[in-house]
Amino acid sequence: MPATLSNAPEPSRTDPAVIRNFCIIAHIDHGKSTLADRMLQLTGVVEQRQMRAQYLDRMDIERERGITIKSQAVRMPWDQSGTSHILNMIDTPGHVDFTYEVSRSLAACEGCVLLVDAAQGIEAQTLANLYLAMENELTIIPVLNKIDLPAAQPEKFAAELAHLIGCDPSEVLKVSAKTGEGVEELLDEVVRQVPPPVGKADAPARAMIFDSVYDSYRGVVTYVKVVDGKLGKRERIQMMSTGATHELLEIGASCPEMTPSDGLAVGEVGYLITGVKDVRQSKVGDTITSLKHGATEALGGYKDPRPMVFSGLYPLDGSDYPDLRDALDKLLLNDAALVYEPETSAALGFGFRVGFLGLLHLEVVRERLEREFNLDLIATAPNVVYNVTMEDGTEHVVTNPSEFPTGKIDEVREPVVRATLLAPSEFIGAIMELCQNRRGSLQGMDYLSEERVELRYTLPLAEIVFDFFDVLKSKTRGYASLDYEPTGEQADDLVKVDILLHGDQVDAFSAIVHKDKAYAYGVRMAGKLRDLIPRQQFEVPIQAAIGARVIARETVRAIRKDVLSKCYGGDISRKRKLLEKQKEGKKRMKVVGRVEVPQEAFIAALSSDAEVKDSKSKK
Repeated sequence: MPATLSNAPEPSRTDPAVIRNFCIIAHIDHGKSTLADRMLQLTGVVEQRQMRAQYLDRMDIERERGITIKSQAVRMPWDQSGTSHILNMIDTPGHVDFTYEVSRSLAACEGCVLLVDAAQGIEAQTLANLYLAMENELTIIPVLNKIDLPAAQPEKFAAELAHLIGCDPSEVLKVSAKTGEGVEELLDEVVRQVPPPVGKADAPARAMIFDSVYDSYRGVVTYVKVVDGKLGKRERIQMMSTGATHELLEIGASCPEMTPSDGLAVGEVGYLITGVKDVRQSKVGDTITSLKHGATEALGGYKDPRPMVFSGLYPLDGSDYPDLRDALDKLLLNDAALVYEPETSAALGFGFRVGFLGLLHLEVVRERLEREFNLDLIATAPNVVYNVTMEDGTEHVVTNPSEFPTGKIDEVREPVVRATLLAPSEFIGAIMELCQNRRGSLQGMDYLSEERVELRYTLPLAEIVFDFFDVLKSKTRGYASLDYEPTGEQADDLVKVDILLHGDQVDAFSAIVHKDKAYAYGVRMAGKLRDLIPRQQFEVPIQAAIGARVIARETVRAIRKDVLSKCYGGDISRKRKLLEKQKEGKKRMKVVGRVEVPQEAFIAALSSDAEVKDSKSKK
């Protein structure tokens, strides 16, 4: 019989032997959040009348898109053989851009549930998350979900999963998160297979921060796993990396709402509130200890995430710049993978250069800034970090095309990723063609089964950050999956393409592209701007150039005023005189005139073609 919340033991007196810390990992849309919902219901933590789909997904964007962006920890009681156990479960994201969230969650666990869709089978992110779990030496429980679907092939994919992990197909659990079938057996297996946390109860307190969020009323809420000792209410604590000290105003566990307690002991996962409002005080990966008789050695933290894609974020209204800075500060606490620094653009004014883990990460952050902080933003085209070596030996790190140096360049190095693509074998030709067009080189190919193949490519990161995933999905009818990780740099023939309006360079439209694709980019951008820039009193040339060499040109025709409208009849010389006068005026205007690019043109030119089509269809 499932335990109810009331008979969960007090956190301060919990025996580590009855604690199980585990997380759910899977590819995107394989049913992690639905499985978490069933677990919450079965353990009696959430009452039936309060239950809703995706209970742990708190953000509007998560609920609308049906994806998990933030990991969520929750404590659940579970009775087995007369013993009441405490299960600390973390629901993790599935998309490649949020792998950092997954890696932090794995560090706070001793075991994980590896979930695979019984209708789709193993996907690229399944493999990536499995390898992360293996690196952390976690106990892996293989589970097939969605066995109630008509298209499910549980026996076939159980054999695939067993072959991957190295177990017997009969050991793969089969559940339906939607109907609840097999979930009780899964919770029993978690208690049986996942080892209890190991720590010294009498040692100085050491707790690892694995997540933190900003609450506008209570300040910073820090999520921790206690490794050694115990932390109590009203105790003074110290952050070991910064040396900052705080008083614990509240300590407790998420059940799944915040439930205060007297303290947290060895192996427990919970939250701390110190009343701190400064978002930089609670650093993910830091170790917390007691101020008196505290630990001297910190726990191993996490690797700092490396931003893969950079984009400029600018407020539409220049006066919103301080608000954008505050919003990014607050978002940084909820999203430790965010990196940003101020930058100025001649065309767009003051803004920030922001580093993201991928294109979905960029999209989510931008949407959160606009929704949660009521900001109107322009995002420049995403680009990656380049290392440029000049002929005199000096080196430049370029995160923005406007930083690209002028002069004699020896070589330009760009980041390279190792991409893993999984797809049905019928799409091998289409995938190979796409990867070769994107300057990829094949590293290997393996058949996971007769119908499924795994391809490994090295690709320049710049070629996959923009629309690679969308094109891959359309070429494979949505069946292919992609995962990638950085593997270093390579030198290539890269150039900077500038866009000139009436002879003036517009830095927001500049791009660093491969020499073979420079002409296509110049023609596309010049054509876009010709349609978007309003006609002036004089002719406006739009040019794409590499250095001093113009590679493409379009012209915005001048508005003609009919100066002859008042001349009806009469001598031709009078008409000619008026036309000459107009010609002189236009020549003078062309010298002194400036082309103002409207904000709408910036937004339309910098957004992808897909976004533009989407916005037109909505209208």
